[in-house]
Amino acid sequence: MRVLAILERTGSKVVSHCLAYAGLNRTGEASFNGERRTLFLLAPGRLKELPEGGAGVVVPRMALKPGNFLSIGEDFVARIEERDSLPVLSVETGGFLAVSAMVEALRPISVGILTVSDKGSRGEREDRSGPALARCVRALGAEVKAVDVVPDVTAEITDKLENWSDELRLNLVLTTGGTGFARRDVTPEALSSVAEKHVPGIGEAMRSASMKVTPRGMLSRLCAVIRGETLIVALPGSEKASTECFAAIAPALRHGIEILCGWDSECGERPVPH
Repeated sequence: MRVLAILERTGSKVVSHCLAYAGLNRTGEASFNGERRTLFLLAPGRLKELPEGGAGVVVPRMALKPGNFLSIGEDFVARIEERDSLPVLSVETGGFLAVSAMVEALRPISVGILTVSDKGSRGEREDRSGPALARCVRALGAEVKAVDVVPDVTAEITDKLENWSDELRLNLVLTTGGTGFARRDVTPEALSSVAEKHVPGIGEAMRSASMKVTPRGMLSRLCAVIRGETLIVALPGSEKASTECFAAIAPALRHGIEILCGWDSECGERPVPH
């Protein structure tokens, strides 16, 4: 499915664009080509409904639900929100919109982010890696449903992982910290104790990316496991290293989660022409 048109209304005049940039301005408001604009999702035949001062992306009629996400091109991701009579695109990550660009409807991924740090759990150190990862997952079409900080204690880590997997039934859990050689670095052991399956390729990909930055990347015990329908990934503790490692695995995460949760066969979550 592809973008049919990109429109902008000023007064009675509707301008058509072949290429535009939609994102967020410094105050977190939606912008279109650098101007503050509400971005609407339009179906063919509803072009005249575009409000004054609004911009619109026209796509074929498809099975879209409020709360789902829409991905356009390589970078643009937005949540679909119901507002009055027209759906609004609440921008998560900005990007270029182009006529004929690919469009995909994404089911939301529920995410938990667990920071493992003795000092962080005591309030002696500000957690930077957890919030950084929360920003990173937005590009996946994800909702952060749980955030916590625990000490480097195996039992406390496993209790949290079991609760988030078995009770909250989160799709993805990212841990940050506790993956090194220090005596109290026990996050990989905690993941192993709750695992039903291991996913060695994810750890290998993160280590490979780390080693392109520093040969010390080989010393990081990064790993990933599956428990039920939850993918759990252990990332490094620093903000820089955790976001670099996440970037290395992000392109494959949604596909893996869709298979794990059985969504890949739910055609209702994909664009459906009428």
